[in-house]
Amino acid sequence: MSISLTKGQKVDLTKTNPGLTKVVIGLGWDTNKYSGGKDFDLDASAFCVNASGKVGSESDFIFYNNTKNANSSIVHTGDNRTGDGDGDDEQINVDLSAVPADTDKIAFCITIHDAQARSQNFGQVSNAFVRIINESTGAELIRFDLGEDFSIETGVVVGELYRNNGEWKFSAIGSGYKDGLAGLARDYGLQTS
Repeated sequence: MSISLTKGQKVDLTKTNPGLTKVVIGLGWDTNKYSGGKDFDLDASAFCVNASGKVGSESDFIFYNNTKNANSSIVHTGDNRTGDGDGDDEQINVDLSAVPADTDKIAFCITIHDAQARSQNFGQVSNAFVRIINESTGAELIRFDLGEDFSIETGVVVGELYRNNGEWKFSAIGSGYKDGLAGLARDYGLQTS
């Protein structure tokens, strides 16, 4: 049975699901009626951060142009440029048992590609969600629906998987960034040009 979270809630993942090692992080969204004449392309990404809350290197930022971390324990399955259809728009596979020990937390984000140039923001996005699926059974374990809390933001940290006393937990974050991917990259310690 899936657990539905609200913003700020935290829940055990591996403690309540003994033997769970491989999960799929599914992210989805719809765009509202939009008449800007440009495509609306949202992207899922993951930042693997250490104890100081920063990425160790560029390979710890997983997205459509860097689809896996150094040991392939976190893999982005591909870019969906339209968001059309039901279900997950993009997925990231995580082998919890193989995530490097220096990764304390994996932050999952959704950003709008070229948002500023296209005059797009999360006020034009609806039904955004993140869910965690047991890879071996296909069962949805956790779901967090973001709601309509955003207007000018172009990037959102939707949730985080993090280590706690040898177990993995999930936190529903729902924190928006008006400067999108650049702001996320800066806050997680990546240099942006």
